[in-house]
Amino acid sequence: MQATSRILKPAQLPEPRAIWLGASTSLQQFDGRLLRRLSHYSPIARWDYCVTPDEASCLDTALDLLHGYLSSSYREPIHLMGHSTGGLMALLYARQHPERVKSLTLLAVGANPAITWHSHYYALRKLLPCSRQILLAQMASFLFGQDSPMVKNHLTRLLELDLDFAPLPHSLWQQNKIAQGGVSVPLMVCGSRDDMVVDPVALECWHPFLKAHDRLWLCPYGRHFFHYIHPNLVSRKILKFWQSIEQPVSNLTSLSITPVTS
Repeated sequence: MQATSRILKPAQLPEPRAIWLGASTSLQQFDGRLLRRLSHYSPIARWDYCVTPDEASCLDTALDLLHGYLSSSYREPIHLMGHSTGGLMALLYARQHPERVKSLTLLAVGANPAITWHSHYYALRKLLPCSRQILLAQMASFLFGQDSPMVKNHLTRLLELDLDFAPLPHSLWQQNKIAQGGVSVPLMVCGSRDDMVVDPVALECWHPFLKAHDRLWLCPYGRHFFHYIHPNLVSRKILKFWQSIEQPVSNLTSLSITPVTS
């Protein structure tokens, strides 16, 4: 079992101020556009949780590996970000180790954080007499709004890999619950108005848990992977959130950061 990290900056620049958490490598290509935009203004690192087919994938193991990495690599608290299961990992870590987190940015994570596209899939598996492949193809349409057979086949394969290797709290046997609630660190929650998995109602349910300066923002459209469709808009919102927490280092805004390649 391993966790990989990539620093999206030249060696001479300061250490990253923010880390993007990835829960599986199959869907990381949909994060690259946003990370490229953010990396032009601040050094960004990406931490990915990876397992081989013979290893069990577990949220607790992922969180232990993440804590070991952050404790050994960073002296100061850092901004954490994540989408879907990566956001769930970031949320759970911020609850366990708030002293290591400067702020938390969640994309497509509802107030009930256990609700993911995977939980929808497993619920449908129990209700409908359909094959795994058919249901994953339906999930591809829900998540991406894509009906082209060639593209849908590719997306279905990516979802299949994510289902098999991401550290999920769910399985066909059992869907686990995760406590609702916020975190003690500054929090920003982002979603899309047309996301069929984490819909606006699931996002609005965050309000009782938000502190005075926390933020909840909904993208006009883009479905579940809205940060791939609108990387410029999402990056601007995140940067404004960070700037509200701390005054950015002035020379970072003028540096050209080597971007990540998806």
